[in-house]
Amino acid sequence: MVTDPIADYLTRIRNAVLANHRVVEIPKSKIKEEITRILFEKGYILNYKIENEPRPGNIKIALKYHPVSKLSAINSLVRISKPGLRKYVDNDHLPRVLNGLGIAILSTSHGVMTDKEARTQNVGGEVLCHIS
Repeated sequence: MVTDPIADYLTRIRNAVLANHRVVEIPKSKIKEEITRILFEKGYILNYKIENEPRPGNIKIALKYHPVSKLSAINSLVRISKPGLRKYVDNDHLPRVLNGLGIAILSTSHGVMTDKEARTQNVGGEVLCHIS
């Protein structure tokens, strides 16, 4: 039984990148779907597919690598807010990852979004992870 599904999600992607896998399969949930959507929109993954059968379904993620150097687009995935210690920020203290080169994913009252989107909408929330 997984006690922290978001940490499990990030660990599966991190392990797949370290093993140079092309595709990783992860059990589906709504928050994982939203994080995957953000990763796709920001260019950290090639593509993703949500499978609904068998229940509860899976998310298949195609990882992105540089064609010549074979380096992954994802350098680091760090879980920030944990079940034992939640990290909340208001709109004045939103984190900047690598001085704006990376992204922080937040769970806000307006949905799951990046730190840049949260700044434009002037909202704070729980910092789920940092990605660079």
